[in-house]
Amino acid sequence: MRQIAIVTVLLFSVALSTPLMAKHKESVDMKGMNRIFLGWVDINPDNYHRQGYSTREEYLAVINHANTVFQENCQSKVFSGRTMTAAKSRSDENTAGNDLYVKFSDAVYDHGYRLHLSIHFIDLKTNKEIGSVPLKTYKGHLCGLEGCMNKELEEVSRELQKALAGEATEETH
Repeated sequence: MRQIAIVTVLLFSVALSTPLMAKHKESVDMKGMNRIFLGWVDINPDNYHRQGYSTREEYLAVINHANTVFQENCQSKVFSGRTMTAAKSRSDENTAGNDLYVKFSDAVYDHGYRLHLSIHFIDLKTNKEIGSVPLKTYKGHLCGLEGCMNKELEEVSRELQKALAGEATEETH
């Protein structure tokens, strides 16, 4: 029954996604920022029961693993040729020695296996936000939480890659 509900929500989401694509954000030149601190995608582990996990620890392990895979993907693809330091946990914000902080906020994983989050680009020399990708939904796939989260974080890494290359990013409403 749960799979049927997920498939229905996913098909509905795909059908609606095209008309919901809206304006492009202005791009910010981040090409000169070569030392990057990648923040943690902080999903609330207290929602484990909504995702079908029996313990908070089991759910937290999935979130931690997804962050690790995401960080590895960003290091090898998004930030290739740059020095990247990644947060080691949800509370790690040790940005010392870096030019740019890629910070995530509003991270929620809904029961339809869709990741919602905002991305903030913070110039660490001025401690000011120089760009952002407003709250966006990364759509689920026909998979379990861990598989979906890994795929959606891969979409987030593509969004980061576009932003760091100075390309406009798409915003959804």
